[in-house]
Amino acid sequence: MIKKIISLCFILFQSGLVFCQQLSKADYLADLYYLKDTLPKRHINLFAKISKADFEHTIAAMAARLTDPDMESFTVELYKLPVAIGDEHTHIEPVFTKAAPIRFDKFSEGIFVTATDSADTDVLLYKLDGINGHPIGEVISRFKAIIQSGNSSFFDSRFLHLINNPVMLKGLQLTGSTDETSFDLTAPNGKTTRRVMKSVPGTDAGNLPLVAAQKQQRKGNYWDNYDARTGTLYFNYNNCQDNDAHPFAAFNNALFALIDQKKPKRLVIDLRDNSGGNSGVLTPFIDSVKRSYLNAKGKLFVLIGKQTFSSALMNAVDFKRNTNAILLGEATSGTVNHYGEVRGFRLPHTKIVIGYSTRYWENWKGHDGPLMPDVAIAYSVKNFGKGIDEALVYAEK
Repeated sequence: MIKKIISLCFILFQSGLVFCQQLSKADYLADLYYLKDTLPKRHINLFAKISKADFEHTIAAMAARLTDPDMESFTVELYKLPVAIGDEHTHIEPVFTKAAPIRFDKFSEGIFVTATDSADTDVLLYKLDGINGHPIGEVISRFKAIIQSGNSSFFDSRFLHLINNPVMLKGLQLTGSTDETSFDLTAPNGKTTRRVMKSVPGTDAGNLPLVAAQKQQRKGNYWDNYDARTGTLYFNYNNCQDNDAHPFAAFNNALFALIDQKKPKRLVIDLRDNSGGNSGVLTPFIDSVKRSYLNAKGKLFVLIGKQTFSSALMNAVDFKRNTNAILLGEATSGTVNHYGEVRGFRLPHTKIVIGYSTRYWENWKGHDGPLMPDVAIAYSVKNFGKGIDEALVYAEK
């Protein structure tokens, strides 16, 4: 009996999702109806953008589509619910166990490979044309069923996060297996190719030790670099979270001691890869900037983009409203005023966690949509390949 259980666990692990129990259609439907009953009670205002009747109709339509459900199809159905609800923080949290060892980013010329495993580095900076014979336009269209697309930055950030997820690709019927994925690519010289990539263990391709097309920036929640040649002090704020080994208060003191010593010409704060955490961590820095000679037009720049979300967005709004910073980059994935402060509950059978909002944040009264840059920056894959950051080029001109 134990051998049978272990064998079943292995089979389910192979599907790409953590689970150790065979589920029936009744189990999937029970989870769906548990979600239907629980989410309205937990969410602070579930019916802000969807009526109760439409919510219940959406659940009923999902149930009707689950004629022969498996974990992939059920997961994809769940992902459709936040799209209908219209809350960017309410989300689905399955535990994935495999990923395609490849990462992509979006540039003005399209979507390109930016990292792969060591066996596939020859396709770095190739353009993505499709998946398993499905053109990229069709792939994007299918993903719009499971990712909110009203804000293109929100869609792009989530799409790039899931495009290498075998479970989601199979659930969207773009592939027939979670074991491998075929990526249709075009080389810089125009030659087309199809690369089949075997899935590897991992919850997220973003955490895999891949070979990047460009040297990776330093890791850590926050770090700085002073360029004496240009007079630019660059501050990368990658995560709104304190580091116990290097508290932000100490980092902030050292940073402004450096400013007093070097007298930089400009200060650049990079929030482009910051998806949130605790917005209060950066408050001492913002307060110090307000009193600094660098709080002047042409001396203070904040970089924002499609990964800037939640607490990082709130920090960007603070810079926009209360300093003389010039915002450079792309629209944020997060909307300025939003529901957030996420909590979660677990579905009883699939064990999938449903994250839901418990608070409304009005960060800028009357402001609708994402935070927009003062100066929009278009990022080119050609410049990326040369290690050129267009936002920094603009700040230093």
